[in-house]
Amino acid sequence: MLIAHTIPELRDALASHRHPSFVPTMGNLHEGHLALVRQARPLGDVTVASIFVNRLQFLPHEDFDSYPRTWDADCAALRTAGCDVLFAPREADLYPEPQTFKVHPDPALADMLEGHFRPGFFVGVSTVVMKLFACVLGASGGTAVFGKKDYQQLMVIRHMVQQFALPVQIVAGETSRAPDGLALSSRNGYLSPEERQEAVALSQALRQLAQAWCTATPPAPALEAHAMQTLQARGWQPDYLTVRRRSDLLPPAAHDGPGSLVALGAARLGSTRLIDNHEF
Repeated sequence: MLIAHTIPELRDALASHRHPSFVPTMGNLHEGHLALVRQARPLGDVTVASIFVNRLQFLPHEDFDSYPRTWDADCAALRTAGCDVLFAPREADLYPEPQTFKVHPDPALADMLEGHFRPGFFVGVSTVVMKLFACVLGASGGTAVFGKKDYQQLMVIRHMVQQFALPVQIVAGETSRAPDGLALSSRNGYLSPEERQEAVALSQALRQLAQAWCTATPPAPALEAHAMQTLQARGWQPDYLTVRRRSDLLPPAAHDGPGSLVALGAARLGSTRLIDNHEF
């Protein structure tokens, strides 16, 4: 595996390739990331991953400085997964001057749910992804693989690529889960042993919400409120548990039914904020 720290090094490494497949990450890799790398391998003529903890997408009170950096383990895992090129820029390499030009996604998509509770988050995500696409995929384009666990992020990136006519194919990877159903996440490492046992309740609550939506008659707000109250009673601090249309993340209309919906949730367990979703 070749490791490039600067943009010129990366472009030299990719000069002979026509269609890279790309998996952007912030490091602290787990099996979910590696599954995306394995999924990306047959989709291009060179497989590229990036590791960059992007300051732009962290709010002032969030965990940028303490976000786990596990460089040696990450490199070993990427080699095993079949990554050909790792792009690991320093902050000064990717942002050699203040990033005053930024990508502002459509507020109708980006200011709800995660964007409501983390203002500016999707501006930071869209800006760094656009820049990484320019570095890794360039003018000729390629394929980028993003996990469904970050469901709204996947949709924002899809719309960004479409509206800017980028020569990039976005491929979604299914959420990787632990045997008990917990969605794999770098932030799971923050959980205490007791919290780790409890953490699966979020995915269970979303599945129960989806099931209730399909079989019960109460209006949507009542079902969502019940799901929130159920988690609160277990000691969680939920931000949202809601059912939305997969196509645009708007509340379902009367004619929207199973096969087109997704239950999404975000909640804090102790000091750790977890997100998950369940398509149905």
